[in-house]
Amino acid sequence: MGNTYTVRFLPHNRKIEVEEGQTLIRAAMEAGVHVNASCGGEGVCGKCRVIIEEGQVAEGLSERLSKEDVEKGYRLACRAKVTGDVVVRVPVESEVDASVLNALATPRRTARIHEMDLEELKEQGLFLPPIEKKYLELPEPNAQDHLPDVTRLVSFLKLTHDEHRLEVEFPVIRKMPDILREQDFKITATLARPVHKGGKTRIINVQAGDTTGQNYAIAVDIGTTTVYGQLIDLISGEVLAQFGDFNGQISYGEDVITRIMAAEKPGGLEKLQAVVIKTINSIIRKLIKRSKVDMDEISTLTMAGNTTMTQLMLKVNPRYIRRSPYVPAASLYPPIKAVELGIELGDHVPALVYPSVSSYVGGDIVAGVMGSGMYRSEELTLFMDIGTNAEIVIGNKDWLACAACSAGPAFEGGGIQFGMRAAKGAIEDFSIDPATLEPMLMTIGNVRPKGICGSGLIIMVATLFETGVINNLGKYDRDLDTPRIRQTDGIWEYVLAWKDETQIDRDIVLTEIDIENLIRAKGAIYSGCMTLLEEVGLSIGDIERINLAGGFGSYVDLEKAMVIGLLPEIDADKVSFIGNGSLMGAKMSSLTNRIRKDVVEVMKKMTNFELSETASYMDHYVAALFLPHTDINLFPKLKKRLEARRKAQKG
Repeated sequence: MGNTYTVRFLPHNRKIEVEEGQTLIRAAMEAGVHVNASCGGEGVCGKCRVIIEEGQVAEGLSERLSKEDVEKGYRLACRAKVTGDVVVRVPVESEVDASVLNALATPRRTARIHEMDLEELKEQGLFLPPIEKKYLELPEPNAQDHLPDVTRLVSFLKLTHDEHRLEVEFPVIRKMPDILREQDFKITATLARPVHKGGKTRIINVQAGDTTGQNYAIAVDIGTTTVYGQLIDLISGEVLAQFGDFNGQISYGEDVITRIMAAEKPGGLEKLQAVVIKTINSIIRKLIKRSKVDMDEISTLTMAGNTTMTQLMLKVNPRYIRRSPYVPAASLYPPIKAVELGIELGDHVPALVYPSVSSYVGGDIVAGVMGSGMYRSEELTLFMDIGTNAEIVIGNKDWLACAACSAGPAFEGGGIQFGMRAAKGAIEDFSIDPATLEPMLMTIGNVRPKGICGSGLIIMVATLFETGVINNLGKYDRDLDTPRIRQTDGIWEYVLAWKDETQIDRDIVLTEIDIENLIRAKGAIYSGCMTLLEEVGLSIGDIERINLAGGFGSYVDLEKAMVIGLLPEIDADKVSFIGNGSLMGAKMSSLTNRIRKDVVEVMKKMTNFELSETASYMDHYVAALFLPHTDINLFPKLKKRLEARRKAQKG
C-alpha cells in the first residue's frame, strides 16, 4: 500500500484520507462532497472545476481551463491526482446550502476486505495440505531381496516414515517399475491424506528423483457467468497465478434455468459439459503459463460451483433441479480423476468437487461458508452472495440455516434499460446537487459513460431517494424544475448524461421501470433474510456480522445498500467483504485438510428453507417493495437522516 494523504474540502470542511494517486473527484465522492461532473471522469465536460488552496496535485490541467483560471488555482477534479496533503475549495457553481449538504451527504463506505490469510492458517495449525510429497531412497533389490516394487515402497514408508494404512492406486503400479529404476530407486511419492480418521492414505503418484520442492494445486470457481482459477504452491501456500474467463456455456443461456433447458435437448448435456470443460482447460493452461509451473507437478484440483453448474460440469442430468420438488442428483460427490472429466492434467490428479445443500444452495455457497470461517465462529453471521440468484446463510459454529431467492438480473445490469456488467464506461458512482439536480458521475476507467453497472444503480436510487427526487415507491417528483426529469413514451426518467457526453450517442437515463426492477430484486433478498431469521426465531438486531461474497460485494456502498433496503441496517464496521467465496473455499481446501474433514459435518448442520414454500416469505416480500421498506423503523439511522433533510429544506 502506498502513502496516504489528507484531502480537505472547503467550504464544507470535510476531510478524508486517500492513497497517493487518487483523483480529487473520487476523493470527493468518498467524502460525500458534490462536484458537478457528467462525463464520467474523462475530462471533457469541464464541469468538475475546483480550486487548489493549499498543497499541490499532479495534472488537472485541460483546454477547458483558461490561463487565468489556472493562475487562480483551478484544476479539473477528475484529472487532478493527490500527491500530498491538499486543501480543495469547491467553487460556488457546485456549492449547495451547507445545512442541506450535511443532512444529505454520507461518506462512501465499502465493506472491509477479509480473507483468512496464510499466517492465520499457520497460527491456528490449519496449514496441512491434503496432498504431500515424500522423497525416498529405497533399498535396491538383489539376489536375497525379491520384494515386488509396490511391496518395497509400502514397506519402506511404514518402516521409515511411520505411514500405515496405505493404498496404492493402479496407475501408480503401472508406472512404478520404470520410475523406480530411472534414478536407482530414488523417488518422490505423492500421498493423498485421508479425509476421515481411520481412512487410508493413498499413494497417487511416483516420480523419479527428488521433486518435493514442486507441489501445486489448482482451485476453480465454476460460476454461471464466469470461471475463475488459481494455481497455489502447496509448500509456501502462496497463490502463484490467477485468471478468469467467461463460462463458455453463456452462448446456451445467461441463467441456470435456460442452461437446464438446453441440457434437456438431444445431445445438450454433452455439449454443455464439453463447453465448460473447454473453459476450465483454457484457464488451467493460462495459469500454468503464467506461473511457469510444470503441469506434471500439479497434484490436486478443487472445484466449486452452484448445483446446476456442478451437475453440468460432471455431466449429470440437471433436469429435476428446476422441477418441483427441486431435487438435485447428489449432495456429496466422491473424488474423481480430473482426466475422467476431460480436464487436461496428469492422470494422478484427483478432482474434489464441493458438495451442495439443495437445488439452489450449491457448492459455491458451501465453499464460501467454509472459506470465510463462519462455521467455526461464535458470532451470529449473515452470509450473502448476491447475483442473479442470491444465496443467504445465517448461523455460527453451532448451527446454520440457508435459503436461495431469485433476485433477477438487475444487480448485473439485466432488466435495466442502460444496464451493463461492471466494465469500462459503466457508471459506478453518482451524486446529485439537491439544488440544481445536476449529476456527478464517475465511470469505471474514467471514460465517457455508456451504461450503468449494479453498484452504480444502487447508489443512484439511494441518492435520488434521500434527496427527495423519487419517493418510497421509486416514482419521480413530477413537480421538480429540471429538464433532467422528463417523460418519454409515457415513462418517467432522469437523464444521467446527455447524448453528446456519452459513448453511445444517446441520452443515458434511469427510468421508473429500472427503479421498479431494482426494488423487486432488493426486496427478494431482504425478505429472504427476514424470512430466514424469523424461521430460526431471531431478528435483525441479533446479527453480529455480515459477510458479503461475490465480485459485486466489493463495490457496494454499504450505506446506500441499506438506504434502499438491500441490506439490513447494521454498523458498517460489522460488514466484511470476503471476495469470491467459492474460489476462496476451493483454495482453502487445497491448503488444509481440516476443511475437507469439516465439510460433511457442516453439510449436516445446514438446514435449507425453500422460501417459495415458506408461508411468511410473500408477506415479507410485499413489505420490502418500498424504499427502504414499509416499516421505516427498521432503518433508524436512515429515518433520522430523512427527518434532518426535511427539517433543513423547510428551514
